[in-house]
Amino acid sequence: MCGIYLTNIPYEEGIIKEKLESISFRGPDYTGIQKVNDLTFGHLRLSILDLDPRSHQPMSYENLTLVFNGEIYNYQTVKKELKNLGYLFKTESDTEVLLIGYKHWGKGVLDKINGMFAFSIYDTLTNKLFSARDRLGVKPFYYYWHKGQLELCSQIRPLLKDKKINDEAISIYLDTDFIPSPYTIAENVFKLPPGNYMEIDFTINKLTIDEYWNLKKVKIQDISYEDAKKELHNLLKDAVKIRLQSDVPIGSFLSGGIDSSLVSSIAANVSTTKINTFSIGFDDPKFDESKIAEQFAKIIDSNHTTTICRPNDIMELIPKLTEVYDEPFGDSSALPSLLLNKVTKQYVTVALSGDGGDESFIGYGHFDSLVQNRKIMDIPYKLRKFIANSGMLKLFGLNTHRINNALNTKTRNDFIENIFSRKGFLLKEKRQNWMKYYQGYKTWSDVFLQKAADLNIKLWLENDSNVKVDRASMAYSVEVRSPFLDYRVIEYARTLPMHYKYEKGRQKKILRDILKEYIPEDVFNQPKRGFTVPIGNWMRKELREEFDLALNDDFLNRVPNLNVKKFKCLYDDHMSGKEDHRVYIWKLFVLSKWYKEFQF
Repeated sequence: MCGIYLTNIPYEEGIIKEKLESISFRGPDYTGIQKVNDLTFGHLRLSILDLDPRSHQPMSYENLTLVFNGEIYNYQTVKKELKNLGYLFKTESDTEVLLIGYKHWGKGVLDKINGMFAFSIYDTLTNKLFSARDRLGVKPFYYYWHKGQLELCSQIRPLLKDKKINDEAISIYLDTDFIPSPYTIAENVFKLPPGNYMEIDFTINKLTIDEYWNLKKVKIQDISYEDAKKELHNLLKDAVKIRLQSDVPIGSFLSGGIDSSLVSSIAANVSTTKINTFSIGFDDPKFDESKIAEQFAKIIDSNHTTTICRPNDIMELIPKLTEVYDEPFGDSSALPSLLLNKVTKQYVTVALSGDGGDESFIGYGHFDSLVQNRKIMDIPYKLRKFIANSGMLKLFGLNTHRINNALNTKTRNDFIENIFSRKGFLLKEKRQNWMKYYQGYKTWSDVFLQKAADLNIKLWLENDSNVKVDRASMAYSVEVRSPFLDYRVIEYARTLPMHYKYEKGRQKKILRDILKEYIPEDVFNQPKRGFTVPIGNWMRKELREEFDLALNDDFLNRVPNLNVKKFKCLYDDHMSGKEDHRVYIWKLFVLSKWYKEFQF
């Protein structure tokens, strides 16, 4: 887990060092800078495998030079295959395996490796650069390409100087809580999409991007539930086991949820030593899962650490939030994620997490909502619109966001998309063209819930969940590994009958039944609270002054395409306790901090 940087812009070495220093938290163990022809490579190392200096980067092999961020979990298997082909190795790192693997297979190495990664390899013989990002977008990859000038990095901060703000990206952010790939906050700066590789021929200044992996339409397996459960369990065991490879201390995040509990249980079972587990709690019982997590920890016999998150902790973390989330990011669960990693770093450098389980096994609350309100979509659209505008919903106490969504959308695909987009609620003009990059979900499955899950994987997972985890962990130089993001698990889950995953409101059915082998069902079968903070109440009380100062007229009037009048109304309604608009208020608050940090 590291930070990578590369450019052909002739910066002085001092400027390169400044750029790397601005994201030094990604790799505090070693900073490497190397010039090869017209390219300057930079690397920030967080040492996990083969701690010896021989594995520092940039790393070269014959005519190739590499910078790499991430982990190749099956590197030992790939290394064995390359040894059988006659290759010799000088290190015990996965970096060298990736480099030599590319030497032998070229872009075919992407089909060989299982991991989280973003890397660039330059070939001095061809004057070409090959870059790639992992299948699920766990590791970030930003690049600037304009008139033959290239600059790429693990984070956008080093690329922002002298760039203009992307007004369209601001509108997308206001429409969601994030800026999805390939967009970024800056003009001419892009994200390489997951499962894609990029090739640049510097001789002719040509850049091409192609896809090597994506979700696809699959045939649902004709398999018994017990056999499916056994196969999935074995797959998860292997996904956990290969993620326990480390030359530094390793632990596991443990909340009161199914996913992290299952990952931690399997880790405790296959590990040769007692594992360390970590959780975050809150004073407000509506948000707190720490007591449940402590029960789990006793059952699996882990060394457990609980940290309580309070308003003062949030105030202290807000500067850190804008430092490491260097694009506007509106998911408030980034705050407890930062605190969790801050505590975890005191004990271990690597931690397992349960991220990705909700997407593949139908765990989010909005999946329930889709099922509950889907039948509304059978009512003719004009009649639905009449009901929505008649005031009948308020009269019968049914005026919820989800029901309004079902009444006001023309198609079931619109119904699914509205989970992630608020259709320009805060905008003067609606902007929906960005969804064109995520239309594949419509054809990958004929099953309604699987369509929603696929969009979750392609849109939310990469741009929200993975961003949150990467930045929060890197802020404290912690590497987080997520077994549910093993592409084999993602692919296998999509072949299972839907009722194995979701049945009569029982979310993650098959995961729950696997977890019963480790933890009694009456212990883990409790309401899901999610990894959220009571930010809505805090902004009315302890943090009120901070929000009033940040969300002033000067800032609001500078935000492109923002409906200022509408925002002020919902701000007043929230602060008076009439409505709950914490999501909208928080995202504008984060944006204000971003403007101030980057002086826009």
